[in-house]
Amino acid sequence: MAKPEEAGLSAGQIRQFISKGFVKLEEAFSPEIADQCRKELWAEIGLSPDEPDGWARPVIRVGSKSSPPFVAAANTPKLHRAYDQLVGQGRWKAPLGLGTFPIRFPSPDAPGDDGWHVDMSFGQESADFMQWRVNVKSSGRALLMLFLLSDVGPDDAPTRIRVGSHAVIARQLLPYGEAGLTLRELSADGYASTERCEEALASGAAGTVYLCHPFLVHSAQPHRGTRPRFIAQPPLLPSGEPDPAQPPYPVQAAIRQACGLKDVRGSEST
Repeated sequence: MAKPEEAGLSAGQIRQFISKGFVKLEEAFSPEIADQCRKELWAEIGLSPDEPDGWARPVIRVGSKSSPPFVAAANTPKLHRAYDQLVGQGRWKAPLGLGTFPIRFPSPDAPGDDGWHVDMSFGQESADFMQWRVNVKSSGRALLMLFLLSDVGPDDAPTRIRVGSHAVIARQLLPYGEAGLTLRELSADGYASTERCEEALASGAAGTVYLCHPFLVHSAQPHRGTRPRFIAQPPLLPSGEPDPAQPPYPVQAAIRQACGLKDVRGSEST
């Protein structure tokens, strides 16, 4: 029997991931690691948790961090087991740290970055991020992940999630095959196709991780609480392209189920 810290996801959680596009993994890393990560981020931005007069901006972004606490947070046995379950053993790369970090502060001002979106997975060589791309195989991205580095309640700017939106996006991408769509093309209608999806909030205690399908539509929101919110939103990178000859893992099974396909090879699939 697996140790509790290595148990990973239940069969019900895996079914939820396929149908809803995300799963909440509690106690994925320890509160002590979360505290160490916050201390480093406070130092990085030159502010203090005890001096709220300095919290003048609604959001401050930090790129990536690869010091030991961040590597440890991303690579616990529990998370590695979940990566295997959702992406497939040997099909993902161990994270070398965490990032990016949108640190949100209580503020009456709009953050200016709270639109609905899907994270793109390839084409980042373009200086214009609106030209970054995503395709129906999710080339270049195995998972979207949300690491809660502080406690996040309903007023603390939890990430908004459109439940089941990953299936809608998969069907939109299908006709475009390997090339996929740019962010500009995919977002042209403001993700109107997912407006009727139920909304969920990525809240929880520090140490919680939301493991999300790469196509999940999500957005930030203003912070109406009292304490700054710290999260990381890294991708889990694949070790290679999906192999249609191998049994589908849940990320690809969700795509196939949404599109009614036996495999995922863009417009050539039948």
